[in-house]
Amino acid sequence: MTISRDDIERKALELIGAVDETKAAAKNTAMLGAVAAAGIVVAAFVFGRRRGSRNKTVVEVYRV
Repeated sequence: MTISRDDIERKALELIGAVDETKAAAKNTAMLGAVAAAGIVVAAFVFGRRRGSRNKTVVEVYRV
């Protein structure tokens, strides 16, 4: 059995297509993860800021 140039080209194109599909899927997953992480950070900041302003402790220092 001989391997022709057409066989090699066909297999290379098949591999390139598989790599492109995998890359697109990984890119979408990474983008979704980044958006979710940013949302969690923003929510923690907002809720922490709200809680901090609600429970303020006022300390007065008098110099005698």
